[in-house]
Amino acid sequence: MEQNKNDRRTQKTKRALRDGLAELLIEKDLSKITVREITDRADVNRVTFYKHYLDVYDLYEQIEKEILVDLGLIVLEYGEYSSTEVFRHIVDYVDSNRILFKMVFSPNTTSALIEKIAGLIEGVSRKVLADKYNVALKNNNIDYLNYYRAHGAIAIIDKWVMEDFAMPKKDVVKTVSELDSHIADYIHSVL
Repeated sequence: MEQNKNDRRTQKTKRALRDGLAELLIEKDLSKITVREITDRADVNRVTFYKHYLDVYDLYEQIEKEILVDLGLIVLEYGEYSSTEVFRHIVDYVDSNRILFKMVFSPNTTSALIEKIAGLIEGVSRKVLADKYNVALKNNNIDYLNYYRAHGAIAIIDKWVMEDFAMPKKDVVKTVSELDSHIADYIHSVL
């Protein structure tokens, strides 16, 4: 029982630190953020911060890994389902982690994370297409189309996040999945 209580407390502390950094990254560059600012924002002691992370960059890297793992699991789990189903789960994940995705799409965050997310979507899409149509995993035509497909979906989600989630989720899912299905139809026509 005591272990569960400590685990929940640790998770709550880590979430507060994560959200504190995310909020600060919306306001300014990572290189200008201090541990003191994060701990003040999270209402956590500096010593507690150092129990979990080496520095600001370590915390950022952990956030990045968490996002990539979570999205990777969604894309892998639903990769063979309809694009509507895949994007519904992605949009739900983004919606339930709003502060993190405001950070992801903030001009103060490097585009490296967005590129990693796009690469993840491209890779799974390439694998699904290779399996479905029995084509080589390395195919320039498909690579360019998957690049367009992944970055287009991310651009719509970026706009939704940066407009403070104004469009209803179902409309975001519908827009992304309809555009994606047109790209999928085109890919099918060229294979």
